[in-house]
Amino acid sequence: MEDWLGAALRAPAVLVTVAIVEGSVPREPGAKMVVTRDGLAGTIGGGHLEHRAIDMARTMLEEGGAQGVTTKLERFALGPSLGQCCGGIAHLVFEVVEPEQMALLDKRRNEDTWRLVGWTGPRKAGSPSTRSTNAGTAANSLPPAERVDGRAASRGPVHPTALFDGAGRLLAGDVAPDFDRTRGTHVFTDATGRRWLADAIFAPRAHLMLFGAGHVGAAIVRALAELPCRVTWVDERDDMFPAAIPANVTVEATDTPEALVAQAAPGTTFLVMTHSHALDLRLSIAILSRADQDWFGLIGSDTKRRQFEHRLRERGIADERIAAMVCPIGLPGIAGKAPAVIAVGVAAQLLSVWEAADAAAPSLLEASPESN
Repeated sequence: MEDWLGAALRAPAVLVTVAIVEGSVPREPGAKMVVTRDGLAGTIGGGHLEHRAIDMARTMLEEGGAQGVTTKLERFALGPSLGQCCGGIAHLVFEVVEPEQMALLDKRRNEDTWRLVGWTGPRKAGSPSTRSTNAGTAANSLPPAERVDGRAASRGPVHPTALFDGAGRLLAGDVAPDFDRTRGTHVFTDATGRRWLADAIFAPRAHLMLFGAGHVGAAIVRALAELPCRVTWVDERDDMFPAAIPANVTVEATDTPEALVAQAAPGTTFLVMTHSHALDLRLSIAILSRADQDWFGLIGSDTKRRQFEHRLRERGIADERIAAMVCPIGLPGIAGKAPAVIAVGVAAQLLSVWEAADAAAPSLLEASPESN
């Protein structure tokens, strides 16, 4: 979920979400930026659009939701009004952050979540769109939503925001209308005239299991810290892990790393770079023995590869699996051996692997069992 969620947890803030795009614009629907009084995190594309959005968000913070305006939808023509050459139109939703919702999202970083943010009817010229905490008759015209615990939600006033899990079950909030889970982030109007932002927040599909907490492993973790992936960082030496760990990283200090290989879900990406060649070999055998054809990279030279190929064949690993092992790792043409240089090459290599996998896989939206 990038770094915007961490910023939203730390201070009073306004969350800015790209809701609708028309033509060429810097970012896609669902892109986010969190604006605090003295900082920001995430981006909606930079340039004049972002500067204008920051000013508007800080005005909302200064006013403290004056006159009940805690959510609004604004339209920006990038060419005529902002002088940006892309020339499209971006519609942005501004929300004063609800700490409870952000805390729940933080707990669900590795799970798909939908946010439904409601406000009163279509925006009138010259007036802001305002989130309502009491929708009156609108609440009575909507069916109670199914809660994740199986209980029916309240039929009282519509909650201004609601959270759903990937299967469409209510996690927080009260009554909310059905929405189209095949469209991704979008704005829609329900039968009562109330408008909603349906915001798809999908957990990263890319999962790296990284074995080794040495200099190169630490540099790779830093390089991946703000990329759309999850990292399980494994080493038997607990004192090797730094005190500060990026939000997308889970540390596993274990004497039996092969067990983690066996438990890994299909599609996991593996990188092995431990302090011991004997342990590297054990992990290589475990990874290449999996039924799933996962991508596997092993740090080392061409000489190390030849040695490992011989030992892997001795242990019954099939030639086609050995051929798929990536060693040396990193992009060709980057010869530097400094940890940060290796990390840049490996991060770029992983991004190409993950993007190819995404292109070949069914869309998350199309695959949703609850899609309308």
